[in-house]
Amino acid sequence: MADFGGDDTQAFRADAKAWLEANFPAELKADPAAQLAAAQGGKESEPARLWREAMGSRGWGTPTWPAQYGGGGLSRAEARVLAEEMAQIGARNPIGGMGVMMFGPTLIEYGTEELKRQHLPGIISGSVRWCQGYSEPGAGSDLAGLQTRAEDKGDHYLVTGSKIWTSGANLADWCFCLVRTDTSKKHEGISFLLIDMRSPGVEARPIRLINGTSPFCETFFTEVKVPKDQLFGPLNGGWTVAKRLLQFERDNISAGLGGGSIGAPVAALTVLHAAKDYVGVDEAGRLADPDLRRRVTEHLMEVRAFQLTVRRAADEAKAGNGPSAATSIMKYAGAKVAMDRNELIVEALGSNGLGWEGGGFDGPELAAVRTWLRSKGNSIEGGTSEINLNVVAKRVLGLPDAK
Repeated sequence: MADFGGDDTQAFRADAKAWLEANFPAELKADPAAQLAAAQGGKESEPARLWREAMGSRGWGTPTWPAQYGGGGLSRAEARVLAEEMAQIGARNPIGGMGVMMFGPTLIEYGTEELKRQHLPGIISGSVRWCQGYSEPGAGSDLAGLQTRAEDKGDHYLVTGSKIWTSGANLADWCFCLVRTDTSKKHEGISFLLIDMRSPGVEARPIRLINGTSPFCETFFTEVKVPKDQLFGPLNGGWTVAKRLLQFERDNISAGLGGGSIGAPVAALTVLHAAKDYVGVDEAGRLADPDLRRRVTEHLMEVRAFQLTVRRAADEAKAGNGPSAATSIMKYAGAKVAMDRNELIVEALGSNGLGWEGGGFDGPELAAVRTWLRSKGNSIEGGTSEINLNVVAKRVLGLPDAK
């Protein structure tokens, strides 16, 4: 790739524009969901596959990741230009998921050269899917209480236990997993293992949610052999790595929540669309319901303020050492924004917001109802709102523990 050094991004913009025009399948422009199918665990069409492979081969699915592992190696300015040019032609980044959002950045920061060479290329190309083995039936908010065991068997670990709420485990190729390697200590007895989901003894069972989808799983490990070279970070030092990954997770979740609920259909209604079309406007062009108008206005102000804050935090993170404990308040605020948005949409739909299936309701109306139900989980995933507030109190504000 050409070297576009300095502050002048015009040459890069021309290069990006020409490449996108040559490689972005025109039939995907009107189908955003198809572009995101692979990243969201859906069935991938042939044009979507070609688009993903093109972006992956260029490294532009992870534009600022190191070029030596297949990433784009772009500067932040060039990455912004790329995003702008993609938006101009209706192109979306087809490479994502937990490998990009959570594990990849942590691997770049903490991983050995061998693990980076082994795992980063598959994440960057979008060809390898990852899932997260953190929460357990008896260790949710108190994550450090996890009991999944990894016994040292000489040349490998033998893992036995179970995880819960494992997003996409039934579709994943690999799992980044917290395990207990020392039962005499709590936080200091946890290690971080990378587990091949095709290993004998691994079983994933999808969980059906209230909105009818099954994005989460119960995951069982029954005497699963894991090679010792898949230990990520120090033995019994996994808690430090796990906390860092949670910062990346909360940072990415909060950014997604600012534009739409995690798990929301691409074609979901917007607040303004729902309010204007279903409630109506007065002679001055304002929403006819003054109370709803006030609440929608306040919500849109909060959304804009949140988006600007996320952008500023992202710039500060890139200029410094990555996300900080402040991601906890961003995750908390993002969850509230998302839930407020979906409640306002369903309220604006009125009786049209009561549909589940069948005639009398169109696709966006049905999607709005299911998205509203799904958004209830936004305050739980990636750390509950209560836990995130505790993190802010202790790590950001420095408040003492309650007595």
